[in-house]
Amino acid sequence: MIVTPLSPLPRFVAGADAAFSADKSTVFAAAVVYDREERRIIEITHATRAAEVPYVPGFLAFREGPAVMEAIAKLKHPWGAICFDAHGYAHPRRCGLASALSIELDVPGIGVAKSLFVGKFEEPLKPAGSTSPLIDRGEIIGRVLRTQDGVRPIFISIGHRVDLDSAATLALACCTRYRIPEPTRQADIEVAKLKRGH
Repeated sequence: MIVTPLSPLPRFVAGADAAFSADKSTVFAAAVVYDREERRIIEITHATRAAEVPYVPGFLAFREGPAVMEAIAKLKHPWGAICFDAHGYAHPRRCGLASALSIELDVPGIGVAKSLFVGKFEEPLKPAGSTSPLIDRGEIIGRVLRTQDGVRPIFISIGHRVDLDSAATLALACCTRYRIPEPTRQADIEVAKLKRGH
């Protein structure tokens, strides 16, 4: 894992997410490319694969990773960083899916998680852009970021080739009027469509 500032922030930001079929036998994944200047999604890809690895808490990268990587590989438009609907460094082993896949791709990546996995934090202040450190065993492992005034915060962590400041800045820069940054919000929507059509 390389920790370094991401500057300037890229215009085009990929997003990826995955989910399982009701019987947990299939993984549905989606990847998107978001244009921060035009504030719209410009590319969407999908992948569907058999879930070959059993569910073990903390080892999601092994179960979802192959399908997510397949969806990312199908993207044609260039992008400068990727947001995963998962944790990166904010993980008991300090290498969640966002880190594992960013490192494998060797690209700037960040974890943009909707819920806490590990660590403790104090609520950020109410205004959008407020943050607080996510701490586990005395170490800052991520940042708790409020993306809209008064809404529940999200959990940002380093994937690879970013630092925590860059990760939080990029996540906030990809937010429109929703709590979740557009790259992962749109990838999540695409995954839900895939599941419904299955």
